[in-house]
Amino acid sequence: MKTIATSIAALLLTATAASAQDVAAGEKSFLKCRACHQIGETAKNAVGPVLNGLIGRKSGSVEGYSYSEANKNSGITWDEATFREYIKNPKAKIPGTKMIFAGIQQDAEIDNLIAYLKQFGPDGKKL
Repeated sequence: MKTIATSIAALLLTATAASAQDVAAGEKSFLKCRACHQIGETAKNAVGPVLNGLIGRKSGSVEGYSYSEANKNSGITWDEATFREYIKNPKAKIPGTKMIFAGIQQDAEIDNLIAYLKQFGPDGKKL
């Protein structure tokens, strides 16, 4: 019985540590995005729109960014599943998008990136 309790405790500690690592790994993955996108309280639109508050936001809605008609008219509201499809192959998900990015194929890397992005509210402050 003691062995089972010890195993469960170790598993819980590992799961908690993994969650913290996911965000850190996501921040590293975001380096691929930083060439075009910014995030955080001082973020500004660049080649791509700011990514603050991405999850729950309508595609093509960041004020001051010049989106393609494809993004503006996609009807997409970003959630984790939609972003996952998009980031794997942006041009397949939204034909006509201006985003020139080959995509991220690894599910674990996408999970980490989503964990990182979800930290930032629409104002760029960490939630």
